[in-house]
Amino acid sequence: MARQKFRLSDLNPAQREAVEHIEGPLLILAGAGTGKTRTVTARIAHMIAGGIPARQLLAVTFTNKAANEMRERVAGMVAAEEAKKITVCTFHSLCVRVLRSSIDRLGYKKNFSIYTGSDQTGLVRKLIARKSGKDENLDPGVALALISRSKNKGVPVSDRPDSLVAEVERAYNAELKLLNAVDFDDLLLLAVEVLEGHPEVRGEWRERFRHIMVDEFQDTNRLQMQLVTALAGERQNVCVVGDDDQSIYGWRGAEISNILDFERFFASPKVVKLEQNYRSTTPILHTANSIIRHNSGRREKRLWSENPGSENVRVVAMPDDGEEAQLVVDEIIEGNATERRRYDDFAVLFRTNGQSRPFESKLREYKIPYRVIGGQSFFDRREVKDLLAYLQVLANPDDDVNLLRVLNNPPRGIGNATVSLATERSRELGCGVFEVLDSGEFQASVPPKSRAAVLDFLTLLERYREPMLAPSAPYGTLFAKLVDEIGFVDYLRRTCKTDGEKEGRERNVADLVESVRDHEGRSGRRGLQRFLDGVALQQDREEDDIEKQQGVSLITLHAAKGLEFPVVYLAGMEEGVLPHKRSLEEGTRDEERRLFYVGITRAMQRLTISFCSSRIRYGEPVPCQRSSFLDELDPTYLDVHSYDELAAAPVEEDAALDYFAKMKAMLGEG
Repeated sequence: MARQKFRLSDLNPAQREAVEHIEGPLLILAGAGTGKTRTVTARIAHMIAGGIPARQLLAVTFTNKAANEMRERVAGMVAAEEAKKITVCTFHSLCVRVLRSSIDRLGYKKNFSIYTGSDQTGLVRKLIARKSGKDENLDPGVALALISRSKNKGVPVSDRPDSLVAEVERAYNAELKLLNAVDFDDLLLLAVEVLEGHPEVRGEWRERFRHIMVDEFQDTNRLQMQLVTALAGERQNVCVVGDDDQSIYGWRGAEISNILDFERFFASPKVVKLEQNYRSTTPILHTANSIIRHNSGRREKRLWSENPGSENVRVVAMPDDGEEAQLVVDEIIEGNATERRRYDDFAVLFRTNGQSRPFESKLREYKIPYRVIGGQSFFDRREVKDLLAYLQVLANPDDDVNLLRVLNNPPRGIGNATVSLATERSRELGCGVFEVLDSGEFQASVPPKSRAAVLDFLTLLERYREPMLAPSAPYGTLFAKLVDEIGFVDYLRRTCKTDGEKEGRERNVADLVESVRDHEGRSGRRGLQRFLDGVALQQDREEDDIEKQQGVSLITLHAAKGLEFPVVYLAGMEEGVLPHKRSLEEGTRDEERRLFYVGITRAMQRLTISFCSSRIRYGEPVPCQRSSFLDELDPTYLDVHSYDELAAAPVEEDAALDYFAKMKAMLGEG
């Protein structure tokens, strides 16, 4: 990409003010669509132009996609050799760097594994089976959610220390350490621990990164704030960018207080508000401002645009979810035919995944391409997880969960009895399963056939381990050879029920082998470990999906954050849906309002908000009530319609007509 000359004159006054403030803490309150990334990258370019060494700059984001975008933008504004020296990474990736160099101070080995998804579930399931009594039951997913909350928020996993979940938590953490493994939450927890507890490590990283920038600061949790303050030191050269009005991840541990109380962590910061919006029209922004002002305790800001737009925001009262989907699809067809809009221009947003079904049915019926955001990640597919487990074990033989996954996969004559005996012995001795399998004493205790199978398996691992982990190793080529040697594809073919399944799984194996080969061509020393770290740090699943597919986007409001579409339908605006019924019990109504605000501000040119009088649930129509949030909207730029106006069909429900009449009266249209 050709390098663009960086000019301060290209920025608006608020952006320029943010770019020119270099020393000391800076809080950039960047409203939706206000050129946040442009401002941050311009600030980096300005710092380098002012003589600050690029290697001293650290920019932290939440997703790989955001990091890549920032990296590319900076590369277009500064010299190539300078761009390479800047560290732009995710929080978790930064923590991996810290821990790969210093985790030994906490009693781990530096070749630790990172457990995600099914690795964690497998371990927790095993511990629940071991710890629970006859009448006790605990869902592994619930246990993991509580353990994650405990690590991130520093709260007990249970009110009772003798409860099953508390026992499982203690065993889970102990077992992870025994396996020389960490989970995603540990990456943050242990990085903070090593930085706060070891001054020499802290000093080294502070010296390395003298200027820190944090994107999407409203999404940070307690540990991430601790990490930032530990790295900042006395210089306090910390620039954070965020918008408290878009803080929608409280359920995931995000602390909105980090941005609302920024002054408590960094004294006397410069505060700059970015309010000029480059995405949406005045009617859309006015409507968004009118809803978010109902939240208390927020940092005051008001989005505005120089684009007056040609359409008001529509609110449509629908009889049911079938008609709602029909109207949306009819208008998409019309927009495609008469306005020459691409299907990619349209998005349907909703509060919960289950709301996508009627839209999917209608889009299929009319053969309109669409994409549902949030499908299964490539790296979560069974055959991919199986082969990744081989790579994990080669990198870290102490990784019991992955070792047990591959021990007899494909089947090689190591039966359940041998596996149970090995795991039991490892518990008794307090060591890994690999160490047990490798001991002559254990091998002598199993039948000859099993012993031969175990020896063959150990020989296989040893034959590949050293050459694949050697510096500058051809690990991609060796991995392809390993996959062939164990007969993995033949085994897959035998276990698939249909030709389509067979083709899909074979393609996944081929894609994985190719991705390892590709990584080999781009990496240097410790290449295999870097590949595995990269897979574990794969955070952008939903965002990656949207880039690869084409068509109308069906997407939840949470997944829509950071995206924009020319035409947006915000469907299902009913009480109990948005705001969600749980919000009243949990006191999170303000966060639900922020979610509505995020939905509104995804729209660039045209926005339609709809609600239904009834929805089909479990085969039966259930009456619905419009969202109370709709009554909070300023009607200045609203056009309110009933379905019969738009689709020439009668509306029988009184609720729809009542709301229609009320809003028309508010608008003075009789």
